[in-house]
Amino acid sequence: MMTEALVLYALTAAIFLGVDAVALRVLIKPIFDDALGDWLYDSPRLVPAGVFYLFYALALVILVSWPAYTAGTVVQALWQGALIGAMAYGTYEFTNLSTLRRWTARQVAVDGTWGTVLTALSAAGGVWLTGLIFG
Repeated sequence: MMTEALVLYALTAAIFLGVDAVALRVLIKPIFDDALGDWLYDSPRLVPAGVFYLFYALALVILVSWPAYTAGTVVQALWQGALIGAMAYGTYEFTNLSTLRRWTARQVAVDGTWGTVLTALSAAGGVWLTGLIFG
């Protein structure tokens, strides 16, 4: 069981980080550049980003992926992952929209939707791949 949990975590984190790294450059960065311009670093600070990715994947596995994996249902991981993603990214986006002058509704829509989809796919993908390995 411990090996399965560790593999599930590693796969979920790898999917989340790998897919997000591409989307951040292609989808998110141009929108944030337009809205925030010189407020952004030229390149991300890796330590805070790493802390976020590792913790987010851990919480996702504990709250969504492991229960879905033990129940044997990828669909559960998908919809519950979407729910957690919408909550987490919605908190970030709507808090920023309510407190930051330069935050835009476009950022909320694109990044919030992306976070919801990314979280759902990472949870479901981790469950599916772990099931293939240990099935």
